[in-house]
Amino acid sequence: MMDNALIIRSADKFRGKTQVLTDVDLVVAPGERVALLGHNGAGKSTLIKMILGLTSIDGGDISIDGAKPGSNVARARTAFLPESVNFHPTLTGREQLTLFARLAGGDRPDIDALLDRVGLSEATNNRIATYSKGMRQRLGLAQVLLGQPKVALLDEPTSGLDPISRQDLYAIINELAAHGTAVLIASHALTEVEAQTDRIAILRKGIKVADDTLANLSHNAGLPTRMRILVQAGQADQIAKATGGERINGASVELYCDANQKMQELRRIAAMGDVVADIELTPPRLEDLYRHYSKEGQT
Repeated sequence: MMDNALIIRSADKFRGKTQVLTDVDLVVAPGERVALLGHNGAGKSTLIKMILGLTSIDGGDISIDGAKPGSNVARARTAFLPESVNFHPTLTGREQLTLFARLAGGDRPDIDALLDRVGLSEATNNRIATYSKGMRQRLGLAQVLLGQPKVALLDEPTSGLDPISRQDLYAIINELAAHGTAVLIASHALTEVEAQTDRIAILRKGIKVADDTLANLSHNAGLPTRMRILVQAGQADQIAKATGGERINGASVELYCDANQKMQELRRIAAMGDVVADIELTPPRLEDLYRHYSKEGQT
């Protein structure tokens, strides 16, 4: 079994007398994609800065592929893409990436191939001052790909990208993970990370309140599955009364059931015959789970 690339154990952080992170544990294995969620002020950015060695840890321990945050070894093995990435405006994309490659040392990568991989082949020789935010984000991703990092920290990586570019970015993230990089993605784009990550970790006021696969989080939360019954014309009231559901309009009825009662409810509804035209099932989504675990609206 491979060692974990990123290990955070009992991490504490104080800002003055205020504790902003409390006893946080988080482990990311090589090739694993973990989403880090939380409201603004939950501690996501602080945790990332601690991993990068930009902020000291006040308690506990952090290890990046066996190295301490901020050490030369850890820096060489870690890649970071901030939400708002900036480069020297007078350099071209090729010049900036070439500079980064020289600073990184080692074998010189194929710069043109990297720029092509992130969709910047037509802007390779353009000055970065002419790049849009999305193009700068792509250049930042090319920088992440440079060193084949052991750990990649991505802070809102799809910020400023159009839908097609977002798909392309996650394809590259998946390639990183396939080659053994541990990927930690801090994001507010719940629909994206729901489909593109292996595990979800949620911070609330500096405390980790959830850390598991989407399926396990859903099971443990016990949130209901929504059932929408599409009915024949004029039958909505009848079906609503029979099922205990709520008529949404003249053609559908909505009700909720526990996950372990889903099959029982389906059989009961199917037994109603041709009056039922179709049944749509919607399990709890990440947005529902996020609200549940982060206790949105509570102090």
